[in-house]
Order: sequence, then structure tokens, then C-alpha cells
Amino acid sequence: MNPDIQLFSQYMKITGVPTLESLPCDDPLLRGKKLGAVNGSSWISLWVTFFGRRILPGVKIINVGNEAVQLNFMAAHRKGEPCPPRIHIELFARYAEDLVRLVGVDAILITCSTMNRAFGTVCEAMKKYGVPVVQIDEAMMEQAVSTNGRILVVATHGPTVKSTQDLLRETAERLGKQVQFAGVTVEEAFDRLGEGDLERHNEIIAQAIRAKCAEEKIAVVVLAQLSMTVFKLSYPDCEREFGVPVLTSGETGFERVREILRARPGVRDVHPVHRALSGPVLHLNK
Repeated sequence: MNPDIQLFSQYMKITGVPTLESLPCDDPLLRGKKLGAVNGSSWISLWVTFFGRRILPGVKIINVGNEAVQLNFMAAHRKGEPCPPRIHIELFARYAEDLVRLVGVDAILITCSTMNRAFGTVCEAMKKYGVPVVQIDEAMMEQAVSTNGRILVVATHGPTVKSTQDLLRETAERLGKQVQFAGVTVEEAFDRLGEGDLERHNEIIAQAIRAKCAEEKIAVVVLAQLSMTVFKLSYPDCEREFGVPVLTSGETGFERVREILRARPGVRDVHPVHRALSGPVLHLNK
């Protein structure tokens, strides 16, 4: 097959085209549910759809996000300015409201680790709609701090590091846990990902894990970004390979979403546009 045709064929098998019909689903508690994914960039939507559908079969996943957000917080990080900038936090709240008003999603998922700082603002914006908000790293951090051992946090993207470490500390404090962690950033892996060399991306991460585990006793490894979930495609049995569990948000985050969606009432038979026309208008504080 022509490689270009093969590329588009595989892509469309994963994403499909938008449809108003419910997706096939064997779980009656997930049938007809819709998840709004607020992303820090558009390219990550493939990860959201691919890993999300593995854990949320039958759930319609609607992505929103663009490269301008990632480029802007990358620039802020390079200049030593606050990251993420406030404009991003306000934008994520508007994105979430758009998803609720346009298609009536049952939950909002913030998929960007750098943007976990937007969680509180997005939650506040969603209160009037009664829509729950999930930060994709939260369940992973809860699981990590509950191991009661030293945590290795591996990142591939510099702007993510501080947000991830802040969330780890906040999670430990919220759960009344003492946390010890080591951090490793391997930006070469992010470069290889951008080149489409996923095997090298995964091997660089594996080398970092092996090296750190050889230096000190590690209880659990946390991969800091959703994009790093492709690591599990090369290393599906991490405990056997590295001697420690390796947590990814592409697994734990969607498992948390599944718990929330299964507990939600079924979708009401009201078209989202009608709700949007009658719904309240969001006003963000400057």
C-alpha cells in the first residue's frame, strides 16, 4: 500500500469522523457518555483518542486545543517567566465551557501536565453546569505517593517539570503523606518523539529509569506527560523489566475518568445547543 495512504488509513481508523450517533458500547454505564478533553496542543489529541478508547470503549471523546498554547508556555519557560501564563488558565476555562455548551459533555479532562495549574479555575467554571473535572495526572500522583517509597519522576519536556513536581507535593500534602522523589528530565526523548522515532524515545526513557534505579532505591516511577504513555507500547511489563512499577497518565488518568463517568446519571434527552442557549454565561475574573 502507498505509505501515505496507509498513514491516513491508520489515522482514520483511530479517530473516525464526527458522528451524532452513540458509539458501540457493552457497558451500559458508559453508553452515550461524552468526554471533553482540553489539550495543551492539537497533536496530543491522537494520544487522547488512542489511549482513551482503550479504557473508555463507547465513550465519545471530543478534543480541543492548539499549538499556540504549547508554543506560548514554551516561550515563557525559556524566558524564565511564570509558566503557564495566566492567559492559558483562562483559555482552558473557556475551552471547557465551549465543550459543555456545544456538545453537552459529561466530564472535562485536562490532559496537559504543564496546565495542571488550571484545574481550580476550570473546576470553578464548571460548577454552574455540574460537570466534573479531572486532571489527568491526579490519580497517578495519588497512586505514587501511596507507595511510601522514593518516587522517580521522569519528564521529557522542560516546561512540565515544575507543574508536575508541584502537583506531586500538593497530592502528598492532601493525602497526609511524606514524599521523597528524584527527578530526571530527558529532553532528547521529546526531540526524538517530534521526529517520529518512538522506539528511540522509549529507549532513552528506559535508559534513564535503569540508570536511576542503579543509583538508588526507587519504589515507583512516574512518567510526567501523557505523550510518554507510548513508552508502555515498548515496555508493557515494567515491573519485570525494571523491577519497579511505571505509572502513566494515559492509563491511570482514563481509569479515573471511567470511575466518574460510570457513576454519572445517563445523558438527558436534551440537545446541547438548547442547553447552551439557555445556560449561564461564564465571566472570568481578570
